[in-house]
Amino acid sequence: MSLRAVFFDLDGTLLDTAPDLGGALNRLLDVKGKTRIADDIVRNEVSNGAYALIELGFGAKIGDQKTEALRQELLDIYTANIAVLTTAFPGIKNLIEKLASENILWGIATNKPWVYTEPLLKHFQFASEPQCVICPEHVKTRKPDPESLYLACEQAGCSIAEAVYIGDHERDIQCGQRAEMTTIAASYGYIADKNLVLQWGADYCVSSADEIWPILKTL
Repeated sequence: MSLRAVFFDLDGTLLDTAPDLGGALNRLLDVKGKTRIADDIVRNEVSNGAYALIELGFGAKIGDQKTEALRQELLDIYTANIAVLTTAFPGIKNLIEKLASENILWGIATNKPWVYTEPLLKHFQFASEPQCVICPEHVKTRKPDPESLYLACEQAGCSIAEAVYIGDHERDIQCGQRAEMTTIAASYGYIADKNLVLQWGADYCVSSADEIWPILKTL
């Protein structure tokens, strides 16, 4: 394999966004007079989106009018505080530096809408710019459908065989597998049961971002 591009999921893989998402949920719970949710519990739901956070905090069911109103309030709070506590995961910035030094492109394929992804990324500087940022608005079908990775390869000018996809959710690994792309499971992300990661069938599994570069060097 001649590696030309590395694609990342965003939340839980590239950036640790849980503190700001959890903060938004708990501020909303405060406003509504509800009990706050512990940070470690929130982290395990972040990858499942805003509806899941509302269900976690309020016990509301998806699709209900009240749930949608709460979801919008949550997202408004999050948007106003989108990068207060969010950081790149340890080792990520060094990894991007190494990719840049080897002229390996990188990009993002996420289920996070562009309206939140774009302002979030403006707060972070990496050694090189992402070659592509693929959000749900850019494809007909979101992950685990492989369309986002096909588009990422098209924009990066590489083939599926020349790329790797890294993610912290089973849907990320399924997306890579359906695209027939090499996959790396990031078990340092938002995963409630770390033992389940091995069942996803990723080509590789890492417990920290520092473990990614040694794998990439072998490809």
